[in-house]
Amino acid sequence: MAEPIRSLPLTYDDYLRLPEDGPRYELIEGELLMTPAPTVTHQTLLGRFFVAISIFLAKSPLGRILFAPVDVVLSPANVVQPDLLFIAKEHYDRITEPGIQGAPDLVIEILSKRSRRHDEVTKLRLYAKFGVAEYWIADRFAAAVRVYRLEGDRYRLATERKGEAGGRLTSPLLPGLEIDLAELFAGG
Repeated sequence: MAEPIRSLPLTYDDYLRLPEDGPRYELIEGELLMTPAPTVTHQTLLGRFFVAISIFLAKSPLGRILFAPVDVVLSPANVVQPDLLFIAKEHYDRITEPGIQGAPDLVIEILSKRSRRHDEVTKLRLYAKFGVAEYWIADRFAAAVRVYRLEGDRYRLATERKGEAGGRLTSPLLPGLEIDLAELFAGG
């Protein structure tokens, strides 16, 4: 789970003054949080998502896929580093050299034991608040992916797909993309 660093409300300018000493930080509603390094299983799943979407985008160049760590500045008091994010071509103006300025079109977070509440509650609200069109939560413990789609200012659970044979993940943001969940979750 992300740990608070100090309780004063901080801004993006404060965040930029942090030392580049290795830990990943996020700023949520002005609170600085340190995120521990991910596990090998987490990174394996992240890599598989990235490869599947990258191969698709090489054939259908609809946008760019990026993986953590990259800053996503949602507001002066909210800077996150999603595990994976997609920016559609029509939003390339949000991509800057220091990071993403504004909401990605799609965010994927991979649950860990320490991040479950943070990803399922805090980030779910935050991403909805700032207009992330789709939010996927990959639960490696259940071998499942929950897909949330923004309706107004709230998310609706669009689908939950399990990593069993025949389970496929699709998205209207990436027409034609099909991720085989059995392959994605293979080997734990």
